[in-house]
Amino acid sequence: MRRILLLVIGAAVTLTALAQYNMSPANVKMNMAMYAIKSLYVDEVEEDKLVESGIVAMMKALDPHSAYMTAEEIKEMNEPLQGGFDGIGISFNMLNDTLFVVEVIAGGPSEKAGLLPGDRIIFVDGETIAGVTMPNKDVMKRLKGPKGTKVKLDIKRRNQENLLSFTITRGKIPLYSLDAAFMLDKTTGYIKISRFGNTTADEFRDALEQLREEGLKDLVLDLQSNGGGLMNAAIELGDEFLPDGKSIVYTEGKNSPRVHYNATSKGNFEEGDLIVLIDEYSASASEIVSGAIQDWDRGLVIGRRSFGKGLVQRPIPLPDGSALKLTVSRYFTPSGRFIQKPYENGEGDQYSTDLIERYNRGEMLHADSIHFPDSLKTKTLVNGRTIYGGGGIMPDVFIAVDTTRFTSMHRKLAATGLLNRFSLEYVDMHRQELLKEYPDIDSFIQKHRVTEDQLTALMALAKQEKLELSKEETEAPQEMLKKQLMAFMARDLWKTADYYRVMYTENEALVRAIEIIKDKETYHRLLK
Repeated sequence: MRRILLLVIGAAVTLTALAQYNMSPANVKMNMAMYAIKSLYVDEVEEDKLVESGIVAMMKALDPHSAYMTAEEIKEMNEPLQGGFDGIGISFNMLNDTLFVVEVIAGGPSEKAGLLPGDRIIFVDGETIAGVTMPNKDVMKRLKGPKGTKVKLDIKRRNQENLLSFTITRGKIPLYSLDAAFMLDKTTGYIKISRFGNTTADEFRDALEQLREEGLKDLVLDLQSNGGGLMNAAIELGDEFLPDGKSIVYTEGKNSPRVHYNATSKGNFEEGDLIVLIDEYSASASEIVSGAIQDWDRGLVIGRRSFGKGLVQRPIPLPDGSALKLTVSRYFTPSGRFIQKPYENGEGDQYSTDLIERYNRGEMLHADSIHFPDSLKTKTLVNGRTIYGGGGIMPDVFIAVDTTRFTSMHRKLAATGLLNRFSLEYVDMHRQELLKEYPDIDSFIQKHRVTEDQLTALMALAKQEKLELSKEETEAPQEMLKKQLMAFMARDLWKTADYYRVMYTENEALVRAIEIIKDKETYHRLLK
């Protein structure tokens, strides 16, 4: 009893000391709680874990995008945005518990050492990674490492009896944010960007220059399912389309003064018809770019209402290498729209299920199911078209979700990974004969068609893996399944971008964009 009394007195003294430093009552309360737990709790306390749990809870109480991040989580988050990492230069897939090389990055360490698509990595520095259950993250840890260090791989190559050994010197591996760039017709180019990172604007400029050499005059920019990234990258990309001095975005917060970000005179595509594709997964930086283009009537936005993230986070480093990802301001489109969807007290459940609720309300199927209050109504800055803030960017042309395109069998094969696996195995077995018949992606697209024999082999794999398929499922038309299988094969024969070259005709928003951008009267009427 005497010890507890002394501790209480000690706590009172501590409170008095803290008060002298003008700490707020909330800070004093937190410190007293920590002092009491350390001094009086029945068991040993891991103070670091306790503090970490408290910080996590505080971040959750703020907004859905503020968060506490460990040093490892920060590294994983930053890597795709920085545009590169140190490694050996392959993309891979786990196939039957074996690491299967899908793509060897051109000019990278693995290509220089002699690795080929289809190689199966059995040992890494003498450690078995084949036939064991190992998450992709753990595999990556073994393959990555500082530039200049070496890693020994033992691989199994088709038609080779013995394992082949390679010692690969790790190097800087580029990580691209631009997934595909190609011509849709003689004058219309297509560029798909998957994230906004340090190299995004440079990648865009390089792709634009290449497509201009092929005849580009108009552009479709695909930001569908682009969840965002660096705000500076969005500003750089927005600058490519807008004239000097035009606002791209501005930010403001309680403790952050308003800052305007305007276009410069260095834009490379300030003229030429432009369409931006978005959907419900397009967020943050994607909304900055599409919002600026829509506000200035620079081009049309086609698709479905975007995600609705209008909060800006700043990393606040902590002494142990961890950090707070803290929301410090809001961003607004040039017309003053704040497009953040509603949230309350940082509670994430309703926020995270918002997209499901949109579907349940019919928003994904019918544009007239989307209701914005008049208080969120504003006008575009050139032509005075009606647009809305709050809850994302509403496209100029709405494209409904097509729930009939994917059959039940297709969904099952895709969800279980069997469609991807079949493509990897089939291409691995027939790579040389396929490349002989189709020396490039253009000839493959023009001539190749998925055969009944291939579908029969796919069904045999599904049966082998005990995937239950009804007679009705197997007898349904499978045109979309065939198209996606062909796209996977193109990816596995050449590169990831070729997947999109096969699949683009199945992208309904893109098909509609092509129709509109080719019909100049319709394009300009919609803008006016």
